[in-house]
Amino acid sequence: MNTPSAHQLHLSIAEAGKLLALKGNHTEALQHYREALRLAVSAKAPEVFFRHYTQCVLESLELTDAYDEIIRFCQDADTHYAKLGLHSSLHRRDHGSVLERLGLVYLKNGNPQAGREALQKACEHAGAGVLPLSEELLGWLRRGFSIDKARLLRSQQRHHYFVVRPDQVDGRRATPLSSTPQSAVPDPAKALTG
Repeated sequence: MNTPSAHQLHLSIAEAGKLLALKGNHTEALQHYREALRLAVSAKAPEVFFRHYTQCVLESLELTDAYDEIIRFCQDADTHYAKLGLHSSLHRRDHGSVLERLGLVYLKNGNPQAGREALQKACEHAGAGVLPLSEELLGWLRRGFSIDKARLLRSQQRHHYFVVRPDQVDGRRATPLSSTPQSAVPDPAKALTG
């Protein structure tokens, strides 16, 4: 199944998911991302697709306050990165990004101490200047500022934290699952675990 059409299919389904997410329909977006993930794996697509679609899943989960699922994923990913022991700038940034997401979710979930610790660890892994959102939030926390969800969301948007943004989605390439009859519609609660 390693053909251009197989890759076009998972790309187009993911684009449809992004359009749904931009409209606030995260349940259906998650279904699309899950199917795009499944197709990308079966087509032996480069890892970058798996990582991107996983990020889309995590964003939709975050925007629907499904924090426990994200916390588990980020904790597992943190353990995975630690076991790898890789120290390239790409691996440090990726590991830092996972910890940044964990910190943000802790903040949104009302646990500022755990959020601060995760953000600090994120900056330590990624290096100075790599995660400006984390650095900004740590500065606020050090000064004793309270960070509510609305303020946090504005900062996330300002720093382009979310990859699903109107300027990053090509609706012309989108193929909804309803147009792909052979697709099995997965359970969005199992968006990452299958």
